Amino acid sequence: MTLDRFYPIFDSLAWLERTLPLGAKLVQLRIKDMPSPELRPLVAHAQALCRRHSAVLVVNDHWRIAIDEGCDWVHLGQEDLDDADLPAIRRAGLRLGISTHDYAELDRALALAPDYVALGPVWPTILKKMKWERQGLDRVTEWKGLIGNLPLVAIGGMTPERATQAFAAGADIVSAVTDITLNDDPEARVRQWIGATR
Repeated sequence: MTLDRFYPIFDSLAWLERTLPLGAKLVQLRIKDMPSPELRPLVAHAQALCRRHSAVLVVNDHWRIAIDEGCDWVHLGQEDLDDADLPAIRRAGLRLGISTHDYAELDRALALAPDYVALGPVWPTILKKMKWERQGLDRVTEWKGLIGNLPLVAIGGMTPERATQAFAAGADIVSAVTDITLNDDPEARVRQWIGATR
């Protein structure tokens, strides 16, 4: 399965409702602090929305809900891996994306046979406090050399202009968050992203 090269990450259903009609084809729903009973119907709705728009939904962290709601993808950070039941995820047929920031995390991720590897932050990010410094484009090239044919997702400080550089460095997919959600005209920005990545 070939994933779209533009991969926005959103923290609410409202963002999916705004961006899927514009042509986003690969989206992540990343809602961190919500009890499972409240989150479950949101994931179900998100999955239905994505199917209606022929888009791929990736559920961040909540792998049990992703299995129960018949989702196709789950994304796990390194901390999430500590508690995840990887055999259950695989038995359910879910594809798996894993975040990496250093060599040890990459080794751990590759041992789990993921369906994509994410590297970040490529540029400084304002999304969250991170202990990792900017990775830079040379690290993108190095990571691609290490993972081979696996799709490489570049994340962190991304803009449509920087996406072009990330692709040239070896990224297969670029992920954006605040470049869209904090933009004065998010819909126009999504259109710019789609134009820059297709």
